[in-house]
Order: sequence, then C-alpha cells, then structure tokens
Amino acid sequence: MNIDRFKKDHAAIFTAIKELKSLVSSGISENADAIAKAIISISSAIKLHLAAEDQFLYPALAKSANSAAVQLGKKFQDEMGGIAAAYVEFAGRWNIASKVTANPEGFRADANNIFQALHQRIQRESKELYPLVEQI
Repeated sequence: MNIDRFKKDHAAIFTAIKELKSLVSSGISENADAIAKAIISISSAIKLHLAAEDQFLYPALAKSANSAAVQLGKKFQDEMGGIAAAYVEFAGRWNIASKVTANPEGFRADANNIFQALHQRIQRESKELYPLVEQI
C-alpha cells in the first residue's frame, strides 16, 4: 500500500506545529490572532488526515491477511479516538484570539500537552504502523 500521502500529511502537520511554536515563542498575547488562525489551520489538516486514515488506511489493514497488521491497525485506530477528541477540545478552547489572550499561560500548558501527544502519536505511526503497512 502506498502511504506517501500520509507521510506528507505528517510533515505538513509538523511544519504547522513548528510555526505555531515560533508564534508562541514570539509572544502569546502579541500573536493571539495568528495563533488562533494556526490552530484552525492545523485542525483542518488533522481532520483531513484522520478522514483519509479512516477511509483508506484502517480498512486496508482490517482486510489484510497479516494478522499483526490487523491487530496493530485496530489498536492504532482505537487509540486515535481519544487523541482526536482531546485535540478537538483543545482547538475549541483556543481557536479564538480573545481566548488565547485571556489566558496565555493556560494556552501554553494546554498546547504543550496536546502537541506532545500528537508528536508522540505521529512518531509511533512513522516507526511502528507505516513500515508494516508498506509491507502489505
């Protein structure tokens, strides 16, 4: 299975997160508008990526003759539900500049938590899931 699109999505999400971190480093309150817009943009990228995984990747894994691929796909899909829900909550809290400005340190802590979880997840997909997918 060709997963180049998924890898490109990961790279784009990492780039967007890096740009968001740069905005945060330059001053949360001063960049609240750009931060809120970045969160909306990242949210769109994540939603599209997750939809593609749900439509193509996980069904292909579920139909695989490789039982390890079936099990790993199910595990990753189940885990992603919790991470996706946490991200949606995060985005809902911080997608408006006035919310970011009202609580910059709350935003920073929340962003650190959610983006660390996303980073770890993407790393796991790249190291554990995608190599297996490329073999089937």
